[in-house]
Amino acid sequence: MNTVHAGVAPATKTFFGHPRMLAHLFSLEVWERFSFYGMQTILAYYMYFEVTRGGLGLDQGLALTLVGAYGGSVYLSTILGAWVADRILGSERVLFYSAIMIMAGHVSLAVLPGASGLALGLALVGIGSGGLKANATSLVGSLYRKDDERRDGGFSIFYMGINLGGFVGPLLTEWLRVEAGFHYGFGAAAVGMAIGLVQYSAVRKNFTDDARRVENPLPRERYMTWAIVVVLAIAAIVAAFMLGWIRTDNLATVMAGAAILAAIAYFAVILSSSKVTAVQRKRTTAFIPLFLASTAFWALYQQLFTLVAVYSEQRLDRVIFGWEMPPGWVVSMAPIFVVVLAGVFAAVWTKMGDRQPSSPAKFGLGLITIGLAYVLFLPFADGPANSTPLVVMALILLIFTIAELLISPIGLSIATKLAPDTFRTQMVALNFLSVSLGTTFSGILAGRYDPSNETPYFATLGIVVIVLGGLLLAGTPAIKRLMNGVR
Repeated sequence: MNTVHAGVAPATKTFFGHPRMLAHLFSLEVWERFSFYGMQTILAYYMYFEVTRGGLGLDQGLALTLVGAYGGSVYLSTILGAWVADRILGSERVLFYSAIMIMAGHVSLAVLPGASGLALGLALVGIGSGGLKANATSLVGSLYRKDDERRDGGFSIFYMGINLGGFVGPLLTEWLRVEAGFHYGFGAAAVGMAIGLVQYSAVRKNFTDDARRVENPLPRERYMTWAIVVVLAIAAIVAAFMLGWIRTDNLATVMAGAAILAAIAYFAVILSSSKVTAVQRKRTTAFIPLFLASTAFWALYQQLFTLVAVYSEQRLDRVIFGWEMPPGWVVSMAPIFVVVLAGVFAAVWTKMGDRQPSSPAKFGLGLITIGLAYVLFLPFADGPANSTPLVVMALILLIFTIAELLISPIGLSIATKLAPDTFRTQMVALNFLSVSLGTTFSGILAGRYDPSNETPYFATLGIVVIVLGGLLLAGTPAIKRLMNGVR
């Protein structure tokens, strides 16, 4: 039986046993993640380093909170990207235009100085990344039937591409930051995204018109209404900033509230839609506890760019045979672990077939694993500056990675499997919305991190998430019944 989706031109060649177009989406994601993770690695330092060191001189706690809020806004914007894809342009076109926007944002960060360049660059990268994330994932899902056992393996391979870019990007941008300054690091991110855009432009034609199909077209007569809504929304946001209702010190809280309201609204729209069948409604309901679990996971994992950034600079012994490793390079440990292990996980899931753990069980195990990683900080808590051995951080980030591979690629896959046909891309956006909420919480939590009183911080987060993982494992049978045959 032919397993190639109608949205992709048939091909005799495969990519490690998967549809050939997976290779092209994989490559685009490598360069997009190269640019995004490279930029995000030096972002916190750019905000809180003193002006004499090339930074903006913000309070460290505020800077970490803002980094989390920004990360949350990126994933929140996947809603916009998914809506435009499903209602106006289709996934492939939104993917392409979003890549152009991302490149423009990195150029702005590289060439415009101070807060104005930061604001414009982050806005462009944030909106563009949101559009690219949801639609790249949706297009990967379109390569497989819902019952194709290769599906989780394909997402794991795609996820390996994400982390290959995430490994190389921080190494280069941090090196340029140390040797030449922040703006050279941001410039490297712009060049990386330009390479990805050129490469993808050359293969776009391999997608058929089905990949550009609008799943739920917005009637032409409603275009003007929605244009007015967009203008009013932008005006309201600008007014809220001007009136002081939204400030830098409460931005993360506002972002978290927006993400919560958006999630409630999204679930309500899908569950109440007349286009959703009874079985699809049960499957959507099954996604709710997975959404909450994903939020908890990302609240801990995304502290790679907040807590781990500060910990690496202030608490970690980075001296190797007399040479001091730049603190930003520590972040690259996690992606390289994923590059090494993603193929292993993909092979294991493919080999096990229908004997592999269900998606809810994988989520529960992932929560327990990330909780254990935080517990491993405890033996070194409250120690002297730059005293934690580098090998300990490597072990902690290895455990981070195992947890990530149990949740993140599985979350991408299960969102497409449980999605009603009419809300395919928007269901993927819901998965990213959980990442948005968790990332925003990661900044809020990291803003409360105190290097001089670490024990309560690590113990509380670790134990709470381990308990949540245990509860999810206990509820797995009930969730599986709602999934109605989807694993």
